Amino acid sequence: MAKLLLNLRNVPDDEADDVRALLDAGGIAHYETPPSVFGISAGGLYVSHDADIAEARRLMDGYQAQRRERARAEHAAAVRDGTAETIWTVMRDQPLRVAATVAAILLLLGLAALPGWLLRGG
Repeated sequence: MAKLLLNLRNVPDDEADDVRALLDAGGIAHYETPPSVFGISAGGLYVSHDADIAEARRLMDGYQAQRRERARAEHAAAVRDGTAETIWTVMRDQPLRVAATVAAILLLLGLAALPGWLLRGG
């Protein structure tokens, strides 16, 4: 029976391509399901045979450890260079997005507090 190896929700294309290549190089039979039309399912990569699941997970664990170390090294280099994204750079580059997010948070806090305020006798 097929087993899900990687849910493709929020997975960058380069990572999905790397995992496909990893499975191909390891000789592991796999297939991919496409995302649904309405976005309910993001699709996934499945290992076709039960006997290959342990090897696929071992390969995936090694790949994820390498990718994690590479991402940490890139982030550390960006912090050293002063090019890492911070809250201040986001506020400077996307002020409308930040303002909309703050407004949405305040609206949700207000809606959460509304029942208590109405029960208190407002």
